[in-house]
Parts: sequence; C-alpha cells; structure tokens
Amino acid sequence: MARKKPKPAKKLTKQPTKKRTEKPANKTKLTQKTQGRLQATRKGKAAQIKPPKARVKADVKAAQGALPQWTPAEIEEAFRRLAEANPAPRGELQHINPFTLLVAVVLSAQATDAGVNKATPALFALADTPEKMVKLGEGKVRDLIKTIGLFRTKARNVIGLSQQLIEKHGGVVPRDREALEALPGVGRKTANVVLNIAFGEPTIAVDTHIFRVGNRTGLAVGKTPFDVEMKLLEVVPDKYRLHAHHWLILFGRYTCIARRPLCEKCIIADLCKWQGKTVNAAVGA
Repeated sequence: MARKKPKPAKKLTKQPTKKRTEKPANKTKLTQKTQGRLQATRKGKAAQIKPPKARVKADVKAAQGALPQWTPAEIEEAFRRLAEANPAPRGELQHINPFTLLVAVVLSAQATDAGVNKATPALFALADTPEKMVKLGEGKVRDLIKTIGLFRTKARNVIGLSQQLIEKHGGVVPRDREALEALPGVGRKTANVVLNIAFGEPTIAVDTHIFRVGNRTGLAVGKTPFDVEMKLLEVVPDKYRLHAHHWLILFGRYTCIARRPLCEKCIIADLCKWQGKTVNAAVGA
C-alpha cells in the first residue's frame, strides 16, 4: 500500500500591521474650532445677546472689576484674530502731516471723528502748518470749525499750540510726550495718538471706546483711562502693541457698542468675559 505524501506545511503569511490612527493634534482641533467660530461670526451667530436687564447687570459687574482675568494665551489669541481681520488698521481722522494730525486730534475731543472730518478739509486747505494757522487767525479758525462742539475753546487752543510750536520747536511737532502735553489742548490721550500715528511709537491712547472695551470684556480693567492704558501696556504682546490702539478703538466703535454690543458678530465673543451674552456652542466658550 502506497504511503501518502505528507501535506506541505502552510506558509505563514505576515499579516499587514494596522496603522494606529493617532488622535488629531491640538492644532487640528483649534483649526476646526476657529473655522466654526468664523463661520458663526459671518452668519451673525457667534453669540446671543441677553435681555436688557441682564446686560445692565453684566455692565455693572464689569465696572466693578469683578470679571475673571484673561490668560496670556487668550490675549494672544484675541489680538491674533484682530490682526488677521485687519492687518493694517488706520485711524479715521483725516490729516496731511503730523501738524494737521495734532490739530485734528485736539478738535476730536468730545466730538466724533466723522464730525471733525467734515470741518477739517477746508481748514487744512488754508493752513497745514503752524505758521499758516497763526496767520489765519483765531476768528477764521473758529468760523471753519463751528460745527464741532466747544469750537470757541478749540479754536483758541489751535492758535495757541501753533504759536508754541513756532516759538519752542521751530514749527515742528515734537516727538516727545512731555513737550506735546505742554501744548494748549493736548492731554495724554492726544499725545499718545500723535506719537503712535505720526511717529510709529507703540503707545495706546485710551478713549471712551477703549475704556469701555477694556472693562466690559475684562481684557484691561481700570477705574480711569490711565489705569486701563497701564494694564494694556502690561498685557498686550509686544508684536501687537503698535496697532493695538487702532484695533481696540475700531472694535469698540463698530462691534462692542456702548448701548447694545454686536456680540453675535464679534470675532472674540468666545474669549470675552462679559456676562451679558451667551456664546453659541458652535463657537466654543
């Protein structure tokens, strides 16, 4: 009887190893979250505003400095978004040179930039230097700016600062805070604006809009504009400081409005600590 041939041994085939699917990195998560936030913002769904009583209560709490402090990472992210939305922000006061900028900022005290811009073209067409302004005279300046609030006092200050620029600075706007603040009608805020826009200094001029934004969001809480300015200088990253003034003033003027902020269209709604709104889940809080 013939012997059966043994069956050949089965070759062991190496099974392909399954690639481990790694969890998405934080960067991917942040990207998805950022995309969701931007989409919600564009659709006006970044946040929901609360009823008036709740908003008033939230404003009172913010004014008392009772909001949580922003973390450095949150501040960095807020300015990153503001910079991404408006890489090269510009002031809205029309001017020709440092002198006309100085005059425009002096005229803008307790007035709107739009109102000042309606009056200054005719003024600057006649006088765009201290010498021409003095020659024009206080009466003519007063007539040209009479649509602006406190025009009589401001006309006197414009002539006074023009005279001092001629007498003490050779007709040139000084790049010095102390010298600027010594001019008639020029305070710390005006000096900060001139130093920032005319000379590229990383100053932060705190006006009513920035004062409100700092306190309402919790970004920079303070009882006075000076307090808010010092806090901003402390927390704003160096790389964002040059344009911080413009980003915040434009944000306060057009988004974080005094009476009824537009939280639903706010690009930093998920970072803001104000309790007068509810951040939508699509954006993240």
